[in-house]
Amino acid sequence: MASAPTQHPSRQRALVPVLVYLGMVVAVISSLGAPLVPRIAAADHVSLSDAQWSLTITMLVGAVATPTVGRLGDGPRRRAVILGSVAVVLVGSVLAALPLGFGFLLVGRALQGAGLGLTPLAIATAWESLPAERSRPAVALLSITTVAGVGLGYPLTGLITESLGLHAGFWFGAIISAVALAAAAFVLPPTGHLGAKPLDAPGALLLGAALACLLLVLSEGEAWGWTSPGLLGLAVGALVLLAWWTVHELRTAHPLVNLRLARNRVVLTANVTGLVAGVGMYLLMSLVTRFVQTPASAGYGFGASVVVTGLVLLPFSVASVASSKLVPVLARRTSMRLVLPLGCVVSLLAMLTFAFARDSLWQLFLVMGIAGLGVGCTFAVMPGLIVSSVPAHETGSAISFNQVLRYVGYAVGSALSASVLQAHTAAGHVLPSGDGYGTAAAIGCAVFVAAAVVAVVLLRRGGSAAASGPGGDEELLVEESIADAATDENGVLAHPARAAAGDRGPR
Repeated sequence: MASAPTQHPSRQRALVPVLVYLGMVVAVISSLGAPLVPRIAAADHVSLSDAQWSLTITMLVGAVATPTVGRLGDGPRRRAVILGSVAVVLVGSVLAALPLGFGFLLVGRALQGAGLGLTPLAIATAWESLPAERSRPAVALLSITTVAGVGLGYPLTGLITESLGLHAGFWFGAIISAVALAAAAFVLPPTGHLGAKPLDAPGALLLGAALACLLLVLSEGEAWGWTSPGLLGLAVGALVLLAWWTVHELRTAHPLVNLRLARNRVVLTANVTGLVAGVGMYLLMSLVTRFVQTPASAGYGFGASVVVTGLVLLPFSVASVASSKLVPVLARRTSMRLVLPLGCVVSLLAMLTFAFARDSLWQLFLVMGIAGLGVGCTFAVMPGLIVSSVPAHETGSAISFNQVLRYVGYAVGSALSASVLQAHTAAGHVLPSGDGYGTAAAIGCAVFVAAAVVAVVLLRRGGSAAASGPGGDEELLVEESIADAATDENGVLAHPARAAAGDRGPR
């Protein structure tokens, strides 16, 4: 394999700051949807359930874009793929910013979802392009950039929207995307020395179509009628497409996702738990953002501004970052296998708190802080479980599929929140009854209970492989899986770069 070309010292020095900025941009762009749903509904004269698609569609595209962009960028086209993806995000930001109506806003938010697959490529670039002594801290920094960016993005975009209007928040996204595109074009190294890998385009199309049908069923069931022929046809179509995609992935020589790795019980545990916990996470976030902004005249809610709503979500990001330091301690004092269900239990506590204590604004700050700890612990430990259970050359594919399932969970949770609240909205009314939030919280509690049960049952049957990594040092395994595998709450991984670079890493 040809060696990586030498980069100019000034560009190499600027590489990490630009990659970190790129990760922050992706996080801020992805955070634009959550606090703005009520504003979008009012500005574009659509229902709240329809406006929720401004968040759901970004996650849906992200679920498909992550393995697709990762496969395209794991080779000589990495620079072009990164620049192309940022350009797509820029175009999407401009479309969302222009006052062209709700349809164009959705198209723009869908294009912005392409950016969710960029962080793994940024990590891969840092891993391969930097000396070993610099790559490890750079990868660790990039691993928490997304979380920190979301925490910054919520209040920042909220402040811009509150001061300058709804579309100003998306113009802000366009500006920072344009800066990211210019900076990336300056510092990104060429990757022509890497070997090319084919893209499974049919697999990407099948996966996208199946997920779109599934989310339409969940989000439009109340409006169309759960037994309507159209909805039942979509449900059957989703199942057929998922089955077709599964068969295709198992038979193709270069699959989008290596499904055979999911047969490992520990990997299966991480995947199922990630999917289910992702549903609960975005269900809770969507509920809190809508509840906080609901006018008190509805009998509940606080009529909070977008700025205050962003601040309510800030403890989630702070606690998620803190959990990356907490997980190795928990793994050392208990067991790596126990951290996963423990995180689900903490998330369950957050949902229970929302169900029974949402009369004061401070209670919602507490809810999101608890949720951040729970979700952070759950997602931070998953890479260690997967890395300890699959061959080194397969970790990239295994973690990629785990990330896809999380994005699917996020999209399902977002759509589910809209569906439940729509079911509790009386005819002729805009806002759901307060009971709708109680029902949704009860569903969320069931989701996190299911996640905890799955984690306990499957890991117990999975034997001791999940309990320790090479050498039996759980704390080391977790720390390395967080730093070296570079995972954040979205579960991104740098291992495709290791495979492409002949397994060179900072260890």
